[in-house]
Amino acid sequence: MGATVATRGARGRRRHRPMSEINVTPMVDVMLVLLVIFMVAAPLLTVGVQVDLPKTQASEIQGEDEPLVVSVDAMGKLFLEDTEVALADLGPRLLAVSENNPEARVFVRGDRAIDYGRVMAVMGMINQAGFGNVALITELPTEPEGE
Repeated sequence: MGATVATRGARGRRRHRPMSEINVTPMVDVMLVLLVIFMVAAPLLTVGVQVDLPKTQASEIQGEDEPLVVSVDAMGKLFLEDTEVALADLGPRLLAVSENNPEARVFVRGDRAIDYGRVMAVMGMINQAGFGNVALITELPTEPEGE
């Protein structure tokens, strides 16, 4: 990769010596292209299960760690993050994903059209697996109730 510079010596013959400068322009070009690719791809990685959440007046839960999300869609299908699971497999899968940490937070997202009993069965299974930090996710209302 080193370029050479031709110089004439005292006797007229050419001597080649290596160029001591490093050209960083190609590396910067590649890094900028990678930056743009990752900026475009990052929002696509957060695609989840489409759930129509009920609305509530409750405040948001604050925490540092990333919670596990269990979703129940309008058809009653159960998802751990983005992967469909059976109700009987939910407990072992949660333990595996949380690396046997029963203190991990678990959020349950239930579609508003789903039967309340189905959501309670999911929460019961999570509780049986040993997880105590379980919360329901809802949407904040866009307009005040009763107006």
